[in-house]
Amino acid sequence: MAAALSPYRLAKARGLYNRYTTLNAISWQFLAGNIITLLALRMGANSTYVGMISAVLYVAFFFLPLGRLLARRFSIVKIFSIAWILRSISMLPVFFAPFVFASGDQYSALFLILLGVSLFHVIRGVGFISNNPILSYLSAGPDRGSYQTYIQIIASAVGMFSGFAIAMLLGRNPPLYLYAVIIAAGIIAGILSGIVMLKVPSPEMEDNAKQEKLSRTIREALSQPAMRNFFFILILVALASGVSRTFVVVYSREVFSQSDGMVSLYAVFGGMGGLIAGMVIKFLVDKIGAKPIFSLYVIIGLVSLLPVIFLPMSMFEQYPSILLFLIFLFFMMNFGWLGSEGVMQTYFMGMIPEEKMMDMGILYFLGFGIAGAGGLLLGGAFLDTVTTISGSMPLAFKILFAILVVVTIKILFLMHNLIPLGALPFKGALEVMFSIRELKAISLLDKLDKTSDSGEEAALLVELQGTPSLLATKKLLTRARSPRLSVRMESIRTIDAMQSLNADTEQALMDDIVNNPYTTAYMSARTLGNHGVFKAIPLLRELADSSDYMLAGEAIVALAKLHDDDFRTRVQEIVVETKNPRLKIMGAEALGVYGSPFSLAVLLEIKRQANPPPYLLDGIVLAMSNILDIQNKFYPLLIRVLADKSVAATLALDEAEAAYENYMSVIGRKRKHSSSPEAATLSRQAKSFQAAVSSFVKNNKGEALSRWIQELPDDLVHAIVQTILAETVISDEFMEYPSLQLLIVHWAAHELRLWTKKLKE
Repeated sequence: MAAALSPYRLAKARGLYNRYTTLNAISWQFLAGNIITLLALRMGANSTYVGMISAVLYVAFFFLPLGRLLARRFSIVKIFSIAWILRSISMLPVFFAPFVFASGDQYSALFLILLGVSLFHVIRGVGFISNNPILSYLSAGPDRGSYQTYIQIIASAVGMFSGFAIAMLLGRNPPLYLYAVIIAAGIIAGILSGIVMLKVPSPEMEDNAKQEKLSRTIREALSQPAMRNFFFILILVALASGVSRTFVVVYSREVFSQSDGMVSLYAVFGGMGGLIAGMVIKFLVDKIGAKPIFSLYVIIGLVSLLPVIFLPMSMFEQYPSILLFLIFLFFMMNFGWLGSEGVMQTYFMGMIPEEKMMDMGILYFLGFGIAGAGGLLLGGAFLDTVTTISGSMPLAFKILFAILVVVTIKILFLMHNLIPLGALPFKGALEVMFSIRELKAISLLDKLDKTSDSGEEAALLVELQGTPSLLATKKLLTRARSPRLSVRMESIRTIDAMQSLNADTEQALMDDIVNNPYTTAYMSARTLGNHGVFKAIPLLRELADSSDYMLAGEAIVALAKLHDDDFRTRVQEIVVETKNPRLKIMGAEALGVYGSPFSLAVLLEIKRQANPPPYLLDGIVLAMSNILDIQNKFYPLLIRVLADKSVAATLALDEAEAAYENYMSVIGRKRKHSSSPEAATLSRQAKSFQAAVSSFVKNNKGEALSRWIQELPDDLVHAIVQTILAETVISDEFMEYPSLQLLIVHWAAHELRLWTKKLKE
């Protein structure tokens, strides 16, 4: 494998390659795009000839083995650049073709086009051996798929604007010499692209890679079912893409009698489709994988074929309808099929080891060559034959595109067996692509990749917490190892906000609580508890006695959330024994999460200790409310009491009155319940409740409320709860805590409501 470039050299090399891609896209558009098809049609060529000169593009791939032989002696960058210069010069016969045709020699002019195009693509085939290794070398790193797609975006964008320039130049009835001017500009741009390519660093091929026989590599590849399946898909995609995108030019010009300038303008919209397809791939491919995007683009390609088959020609009697239809057709075909070709190459490079990239690249493009050349040659002959027999060119196109639909459906069936390569399943990928939250998360991840400012990095992580996404996991784990503490902390907070964790994330969090005490370990322990990672229980037990009190506190809360009931007695001991305020508060919270009635006595015991730390008493009351299963409704009352302790008695009396009125509205006035012993007991309890509460909160006398609690039915209240609370209301040491008094009254009112509801049922 070639040695990786340093970040600076990689950025510099990518800049050169981007410049090469820009010049090459201009050259390609001017020398091998639709301009050649339009020129041939202008000279009277038929569909068979158009298919033949288009097929030469794919025949070029059969000369890749010659390039491989040259790669044994020369640098692959040197082979690439010289081939690109020579292929541009080889288009000189095409430059002279318009002048020959103007002199009246049609056959010689068409021959010059075929000669120039053939030389162009044969030389291109020799040099193209270097394409995949160079692109793979320059796209090394976590942004491999993104950079490869970025190159496609540059090519599509430049090609689109070049196509627009051609459309403006050609207009409705351009003079033939204008084609020669465009060809000359393409030759110059091609030569410049080859010169720029010479400056790009070349990956060194390993000796064993040079010596290994190509035939052996191909046999080994095709012996694997997954690889055979991929190459069959590749051949069918190349066939459907090449035939549809080539003959749509003939379709628009011959069926709808569009001028060269208008066809070039439609091609601009086709280029726009390819550009947008590339932008979508770049945005998504590194996040959801190549396979689902590949499937989606093939489906779009299938949809683009259907209008040619099913839309009646009578719909296109008006020029605006023709215009809109052809714009849609060019855009969708290029969006679907160029997108398919682009993501297919990204998928292929993800399958192949770098040391086999050259030889497997030959096999890849040979597949393209076989399908493209065969499809275009047969497609052109098919159109001419059917048109001659039926007398209808529109019918010939309908039949041809119907065949392509069958081919595309076959592709979709075969794609089920493609190796995912770490991609999301198709359904999951669609959910991401059509989810605003997931797309926002992907956008934030892209910004996170590009930022070099640690402050901005932390801010983006905070924003990412509001859009939790599993797609962010890998990036977050990387950020969790940042040298900046704030970035590590925000990364773990963002992980905690995710709906679920994968095995790698769980292990990373467990490693963090061992390796990073006093910093982020406590946050990782909290996350493990929040996400129910039960395999972390043994480790959390060990860390419950850690000298890092924040870690110890989060560990015992996590154990409570993980329902480790066997450890509850140890938590009770820690809460009582520790002198650390935070650990006491966290221990009280853990006991509340456990929800065991047996912990009430421990919590009250903590209240008896001298000089309790701030917020501990409030934490204890909240924990007790959780054990009593009333926390959600009690919490707002506690907030009001903490803001103004004088309202505690009023709130308690309100609770008693509301509970009694609930009893009266449900049962109190209904005679059918009055004869039962249970109804009589409930009635007595309900009527005495307000007086008992009043005596408790106004006079600090809890005897009546204690008796009231003890007389609650055994099947309604846990015996431990009943005993502890009945004793608490008559204990003088707890009378000074209004929040505790309100808690007990609220619980009693809650029990009265439950008793009333139970009797009604």
